[in-house]
Amino acid sequence: MAVDVARDGHVATLTLNRPDVLNAFNTEQLEALRDALAGVTRDPEVRAIIITGAGDRAFAAGADIAEMRDKGPSQALIFARLGQSVCSMLENAPQPTIAAINGFALGGGCELALACDIRICSENAQLGQPEVTLGIPPGWGGTQRLARVIGRAAAKELILTGRRIGAEEALRLGLVSAVYPAEELMPRARELAERIAANAPVAVYYAKEAINRGTETDLETALAYEAHLFALAFDTRDQKEGMGAFLERRKPDFTGQ
Repeated sequence: MAVDVARDGHVATLTLNRPDVLNAFNTEQLEALRDALAGVTRDPEVRAIIITGAGDRAFAAGADIAEMRDKGPSQALIFARLGQSVCSMLENAPQPTIAAINGFALGGGCELALACDIRICSENAQLGQPEVTLGIPPGWGGTQRLARVIGRAAAKELILTGRRIGAEEALRLGLVSAVYPAEELMPRARELAERIAANAPVAVYYAKEAINRGTETDLETALAYEAHLFALAFDTRDQKEGMGAFLERRKPDFTGQ
């Protein structure tokens, strides 16, 4: 399998599994990831999703150059749209998504990580958008999401030079939120996912939506959208359960309703 799916409690872990080519994306793997995401995002029992790469050398080293090399413009457009659609599935998933970046996250691998809500990495991680060194620009959202995450000037410097950055620089730029020793990466990702999954699923979804949609518009519109979602949450059982549990000094039992 190009993508392994494991469910444990309310957490699903998707592992990119082509370690012999540093988990590089060909069409088959992209389609497998798309199908895996479709399955877990529709599962009401899944409340958080972790994406990582098999082995200890790479999250994903980008798109498979051997497959891309001989594409014409029309084929390249289809490939770009497939990659963008997978990244958009991650970004728009009702569950929060966590990229656990072990080793290389280059090109399409970096773009996949950028589409996740939270990115953490191992100390040996290397991230970047080196597409211009291959004669192409980024095509799966790198020019747009990287600029939104680290700012236009820093994104332009990385994309236009094609240089890679290490874990500490990625942390300084805000590309990742935490750096861990390699052996701690997945336990930390799991701990983070479980902490998210313990919260009210609808409230988490509304909060993610408010951030994603609100940051793409003006403040007044964003505040109105936030207030709308805030109000909608009061029509859920989890709101009554959460506030009741707080007042009764007990742990809430959220059901996603």
